[in-house]
Amino acid sequence: MTGPPPPPPDPAAPQADPPPPGDTPPTDAPARPRPVGRLSAQGWTQLVLAVNTTLLIVLAVVGAVLQAHTDSQTDTLSNRILPARSVFFQMETALVDQETGVRGYVLSRDPDYLEPYSAGQVEQNRLDGRLRRLIGDRDRLVDDLDRIVASAENWRTQQAEPLIAAAPGQRVSPTELDASKDHFDRTRKLFDATERDLDAVRDTTRASVGDTRELRTIAFGGMLLAALVGSIALALLLHRIVGRPLRMLETASSAVSGGDFARTIHAEGPRDLQQMAYAVEEMRRRVVAELVESKAREDLLAHQTTELKRSNAELEQFAYVASHDLQEPLRKVASFCQLLEKRYGGRLDERATQYIAFAVDGARRMQVLINDLLTFSRVGRVGDEQARVALDDVLDRALANLEASIEDADAEVVRPPELPRVTGDPTTLAMLWQNLVGNAVKFRRPDTPCRITIDCERDGDQWRLGVTDTGIGIAPEFAEKVFVIFQRLHGRDEFDGTGIGLALCRKIVEQHGGLIRLDDTVTEGTRIVFTLPAADTAEDRTPPGAPPTEETPAPQGATP
Repeated sequence: MTGPPPPPPDPAAPQADPPPPGDTPPTDAPARPRPVGRLSAQGWTQLVLAVNTTLLIVLAVVGAVLQAHTDSQTDTLSNRILPARSVFFQMETALVDQETGVRGYVLSRDPDYLEPYSAGQVEQNRLDGRLRRLIGDRDRLVDDLDRIVASAENWRTQQAEPLIAAAPGQRVSPTELDASKDHFDRTRKLFDATERDLDAVRDTTRASVGDTRELRTIAFGGMLLAALVGSIALALLLHRIVGRPLRMLETASSAVSGGDFARTIHAEGPRDLQQMAYAVEEMRRRVVAELVESKAREDLLAHQTTELKRSNAELEQFAYVASHDLQEPLRKVASFCQLLEKRYGGRLDERATQYIAFAVDGARRMQVLINDLLTFSRVGRVGDEQARVALDDVLDRALANLEASIEDADAEVVRPPELPRVTGDPTTLAMLWQNLVGNAVKFRRPDTPCRITIDCERDGDQWRLGVTDTGIGIAPEFAEKVFVIFQRLHGRDEFDGTGIGLALCRKIVEQHGGLIRLDDTVTEGTRIVFTLPAADTAEDRTPPGAPPTEETPAPQGATP
């Protein structure tokens, strides 16, 4: 059987390894497969188990046959031979009763003495049938029984019946009684011979049972010995062809896992262990190759990290320039345009005044745009402080910042009695609330009271929060567009702004590991839903079903 293909060259150990079984060895060092390698560990184990099992089966069959023979002999002895002896003695007693009854009747001429004679004949016939059933398969005993029955019948015909018939009319002589007794004694001697035959059968059966039990004990002992020897052989075999190669493989693998990647793992033992060793060696070679590539990637990553830090530093410098140096010229443009309007307002026509107003408005919108872009770029990059944040506190801060807008719009804010705590940056979370509530105030309906509802519920390992208003709403087809930066659904003559608010909200929520979306099931007004990962402590859970409470505009930290 051809073994596994040889592993590729080792990057950490360029020396050649011995080829696996089945490959062509070098001509100067011919090699033959070791006998232990011809079978797998499972094959050797199955071979030993098969031999041991075969031996156990043979011994078990022999033991079962001997046990069956012992049971048969024991049954014959206890259920046939011994009961036959008892019946035989009862039969002899029945004949003796007959002879006694005849003698008593002849001597006394009393008919009552004939009752034992008659009952003895009936008992003899009954016992004769039972005895034949017990010894029916033993010809010698059957012949003995036939002789006894025939002799007893002759005695009754030739002696007993004539004496019984002659007794009422004449006196029977002692000679006739002695002749009857001699004839009966000959019949009883036949009982003695039959008794000896029964004893011989009993003794032979007992000896056979004893011999069979001894052989059965030897067979069962052989089974135990075979099982013990098989277990020892299996243990020694596993130790020799499996345990030692496995320990060698474990030692080499431990050395490799400890950092000695240049150590070669050699194949020993059965074929499957050799294949496993070659597989582990192949894995070691791949790990070494991956380590070389990983080291190169680490060097590249370190270089890229350095470049990224430098790029971030340049971006920080750009942000500083954008927030200071670029805004200064815009302020000057706006200021001088306003001075031109103030000083030369009487000399300029209406179109020139309009142009100056356009320039001032453009400069201010540019300042707002620069500030919004700066804020958007800094989310998730600058000033993030991951801490346990109470959403009630950051919401209070946002409402305080929007206090004037809320009062001007006569808006009503409805919020839960208690919001949970999350892990995040309090500054950006306050910006999130401020943008969502601010949009709800900005895009209100002129003819509808402005009502803003904030809700919160637990959803698995997250908190799902929502901000619902009674404003102009957002069409479902714009559910994604509103979260894209600079995407506006209304002109600047309707609503001011740069179109960056909801994009900033999405970036803040995703930076905290959550999601934000437009709830398109709401047809009246707008509902923005977002999720934030929940903290793991029990006190951060909001009691389920807590009813919301209405809030009037309040300063930061105030309760509704």
